[in-house]
Formats: sequence, structure tokens, C-alpha cells
Amino acid sequence: MRKTGAHGYKGWASVISGVICALLVSAMAAATARAALPAESSEAWSLRKEAGDIRIYTTDRGESSFQAFKAEALLDAPIEAVMAVMINPASCMEWVLNCTESYGVGKNSFHDRYVYSVNDMPWPVTDRDYVLRIRTQGNESSGEIIMEMSATPGKRAKNSNRVRVDRSDTLYRFFPEGRKTRMIWLQHTDPNGALPGWLVNTLLVDIPLSSMEELQRVTTLKRYQGFSLVYNEGGELVDVRQPAAN
Repeated sequence: MRKTGAHGYKGWASVISGVICALLVSAMAAATARAALPAESSEAWSLRKEAGDIRIYTTDRGESSFQAFKAEALLDAPIEAVMAVMINPASCMEWVLNCTESYGVGKNSFHDRYVYSVNDMPWPVTDRDYVLRIRTQGNESSGEIIMEMSATPGKRAKNSNRVRVDRSDTLYRFFPEGRKTRMIWLQHTDPNGALPGWLVNTLLVDIPLSSMEELQRVTTLKRYQGFSLVYNEGGELVDVRQPAAN
């Protein structure tokens, strides 16, 4: 019954999820990509919803009819487990709403890598796909890890059956609070196709909320336990290491 009653809403939510999905993320914040996002501390952010340890904010973007969002959450999981999820290019399918395909492409390193991702859309809307550049940096003394994701449409040939998203910027910030992890997620996306801004904006809150709730669940899965963060002599994060096989 829930699936039937929510069909119309979920259909449009699927469309919007193509706007804000494909995560596993990144980054050593490049000035050009970071500039596309509003400042985390900006007074323009308006609190839209609070559910447990998750808060969702939005703000208008003068150059776009689509709002940006900021999501903050205190995840009941150690930062090692959270980052184990984030470095897995296939984990998008586990926690990001309607992400149906995701894998690494090209030559990748821990600090700079690419991921191809597809988001399922309800008929008659065409599926969206992304080529995402993901950059990551972490500091041992502060414990903070920053990841940045930006759409890089020319990295891979387009698929005629999908609409390529070419304007999307995302910033993630993680830092430990005891055995829990504070996560801050900023994102602004201008989707391709005939999606009205007013509709996207009305649904923008529920997509990150649902995804962060699912991320909380995924971090508890056995396959993401026992990982460790590896730093070099300069205190720079260089790897999230999988536990040795028994």
C-alpha cells in the first residue's frame, strides 16, 4: 500500500535523485569547483527539515533556478567505516537513492579518481548518467577528511539512451566525534532536460535525508568494518586500507 500511495511522489523523487546522486566522493577542493558552491557558513542557508541527527538546509542560487542544499548529520559509525563506504565506487548503489550502476573508470589514484554512475528514472523520463571526478584529502592532526565531486562530462562518450549531467558540484566534509562521524554535504546541480526548478526545489529536502539515513545503515554492514586510515609522515591521508584476509 505504501508503494502505491507514494507512487507519484516517488516517481518525481527518482527524477530529482538523478540530480543529486552518484556519490562516493572526494576532495582536495579545487578553487574553481568550490566557487560554484555557497559557503558552508553562509547566513543564506534556511533550515528546511530536521529528523533525528540530520538537518537539511537550502538556499537560492542567483544564476540558477535550482537551489543548493546543505545536509548535516551525526552518523553513529566511526570515520573508518564511513570512509570504507566512500572509497568503494559501487557503494552508490547501496545508499544513494535510485543509483543503479556505478564503477570506477580510467586511471585512478586515491586522491584523484573518476566514477561513472547511472540513476534510474521513471518512464517516460530518460535515465541520467554522470562521469564524476572525485578528489580526496585528509589531515591526521585535525582528523578532518574533505571530498569533492564534480561532473566531468567529456571524460567518457555519451550513451544515446541516457542524458548526461554536465553541471554538478558536491563537497563532503567528515570529522570524527568519538566513535561517531560528523558529515556535512553541500551540493548544487543544474540538471539537463525539462525539469522545472520549482518542482526540483520542493523535493530537494527529502532526497539527501533519505540517502543519509541509508548511509547510516550501510556503515554498519560487515564488509565495511575493520578498515583503517593510513597517513604518510606529513600527516596526509593516503589510503583507507582494507583489513587483511584471514
